[in-house]
Amino acid sequence: MRRIQTLQIADWDIRPPAAESAVLATDLEQGCVLYLPQLKFALDAEEQRWLDPNRADPKAKNISYDAATDAVAGVIGDDVGRESLRRLLARYRAQAIGLIERLLPAYVDRLRIARTSLRPVSVEGRATSWRKDDTRLHIDAFPSRPNGGERILRVFHNANPDGAARVWRIGEPFEELARRFLPEITPPVPGVAWLLETLHITKSRRSRYDHIMLQLHDRMKADAEYQQKVSQVTVPFAANSTWICFSDQASHAAMSGQHLLEQTLHLPVEALYDPERSPLRILERLTHRVLV
Repeated sequence: MRRIQTLQIADWDIRPPAAESAVLATDLEQGCVLYLPQLKFALDAEEQRWLDPNRADPKAKNISYDAATDAVAGVIGDDVGRESLRRLLARYRAQAIGLIERLLPAYVDRLRIARTSLRPVSVEGRATSWRKDDTRLHIDAFPSRPNGGERILRVFHNANPDGAARVWRIGEPFEELARRFLPEITPPVPGVAWLLETLHITKSRRSRYDHIMLQLHDRMKADAEYQQKVSQVTVPFAANSTWICFSDQASHAAMSGQHLLEQTLHLPVEALYDPERSPLRILERLTHRVLV
């Protein structure tokens, strides 16, 4: 499996032939990161003012935009000047969605669009718990937002105005890490998923799949020896570059960088070119049971 595939694309309106789209989807669905070093998202002078970590609310992980309400959250201060931030995030949202729809047209009718975010704070030196430390290799799984196997597709852009790269480590294939950690995973405690949903700690009922994915996430991050010794590559994503991956499948860690734009999209397993490559189907095959 290729950990990263570099594409010489400089136009957000790219429309590859169907056969090429199928190849790109095959790479993505195996956990590969698609890297587009020439695909720049330009910011005007007013928008660049938001590339300032002092404008981000330290209580929030990032600045976010919800298209459903047309509202921005995670910003310190009053609403003065926020229109340029809203415009920036709405424009990135449209560009990222359009890119996926044109690169991977088979996904179009099944995409569910989540929030858009800006992360102006530097990765280095951020005080956090080991569980929230994204400088450790992990796959994405969210404690409060169970997804029942739905894929997490993300479009990232390094908007750093000073030319600094955003450096990732990319780890081993999903099936290999699943085989490594599955023997350590304990079964869910009966009734806990119902209680978490009833108390609105989770937004929906946590499935056995969600339980396993959360434990994989945590056990990867907690294992210091694994973090150091597992097969991995370091990739610097240049300033003004874009990259795409299924972040629930591609093992990754953000080691350095600042000023990241990110768009999350969700996709049901059955909408994939090959559902058998999904984490859900891999885990069901390894555990010999239905997980959702």
